Amino acid sequence: MLQSKLFCKTKKTAPKDAEVISHKYLTRGDFIEQSLSGVYRFLPLGLRVLKNIEGIIREEMLILGAQELYLPAFQNKSLWLETGRWETIDPPLFKLKDRHEKETALGSTHEEEITDIFRGRIKSYQDLPLYVFQIQNKFRNEMRYSGGLLRVREFLMKDLYSFHSNEQDLNKFYEKVKKSYFNIFKRCGLNPICVEASSGTIGGELSNEFMVPSLVGEDRVLICQKCGFAANIEKTGEIKSCPKCKGQLEKNNCIEVGHIFNLGTKYTQTMKAEYLDEKGKNHFPLMGCYGIGLHRLMATIVEMNNDEKGIIWPEEVTPFLTHLIQIENTAKVKKIAQSIYEDLQKKGIEVLYDDRDKSAGEKFVEADLIGIPFRVLVSERTLKENCIEIKNRDKKEAKLVKIKDLPKFLC
Repeated sequence: MLQSKLFCKTKKTAPKDAEVISHKYLTRGDFIEQSLSGVYRFLPLGLRVLKNIEGIIREEMLILGAQELYLPAFQNKSLWLETGRWETIDPPLFKLKDRHEKETALGSTHEEEITDIFRGRIKSYQDLPLYVFQIQNKFRNEMRYSGGLLRVREFLMKDLYSFHSNEQDLNKFYEKVKKSYFNIFKRCGLNPICVEASSGTIGGELSNEFMVPSLVGEDRVLICQKCGFAANIEKTGEIKSCPKCKGQLEKNNCIEVGHIFNLGTKYTQTMKAEYLDEKGKNHFPLMGCYGIGLHRLMATIVEMNNDEKGIIWPEEVTPFLTHLIQIENTAKVKKIAQSIYEDLQKKGIEVLYDDRDKSAGEKFVEADLIGIPFRVLVSERTLKENCIEIKNRDKKEAKLVKIKDLPKFLC
């Protein structure tokens, strides 16, 4: 991508209401823009990052053996009345009426929808277990919206749902999902902890959250310094010692980046979703659900990967792997920079080529703000030695590299 053609207008200052780093840098870098309170537009750079995160999650879901589907944002009131959550879910639903005065809701979660699909198709134990997932917009009628993408009303979410014939099989898959989540977060440049959590209005017998310790986090987590036990205060209350080893508990602010639930038969029994076992007897399948909010995950990546100059994107989520910058618009510099640009593209390396007629200082400030992992500089000085200058975004020192050797440092 030529930077002269990129639809991106960076800003020198952040919005007045931006308090956290991710909100400041994502808006200044023109990754996102607020449309209305708690609702954001994703501009080209931001969408590239979001799509990369989505790709990582989809890849890990497919490894689990899950099949992808897509469920509607508009949801049938009758399904929510079946489970009793039409009036009780928290945050409450966004409800609206169509021109026929029929009431529907914008989906904040999809347990009712997926259970309805299941009961219309699965009748035998031979069809279990079943794993399905979607990546789709959700709508949460939050009381307040804060921290940019950390707490919003509309956001992209991955839902994975599983159905099982027995507790052992559900527990086994539940543990597989835990490992999958750790893989996802590691690939996104994060190192969360898995904590015991409250199931809230989603319900179920057991739930765990994946928490990233951060001063800007709104969740409070108790962590044992001796055995590693961890739990959300919502789950355990203000206990003074570890329930497992009696060790000292330390209170930490955290950002929740994922939440998984063992739902048991909460939805299948309520909605009468049954299957027949090998003896012809009816049973309610056990169910699990597993969520990741992509908008919050993107913000958390920035919260944990930045410096005083801007974002430092991990390689798997960055909008481009390489930021190619030409200094001095001489014919020689332009020719070599263009050649490098074309060669990197042929090798499948995503590159943003700053071909604009701007000062070196302006280009470097924008490059640091945007946070692409590798900066490749072409100038008259470097070409005197038949080299280019390469610098990792998270390092202070740059080094000269022979032009022909550049791909080795990027692949």
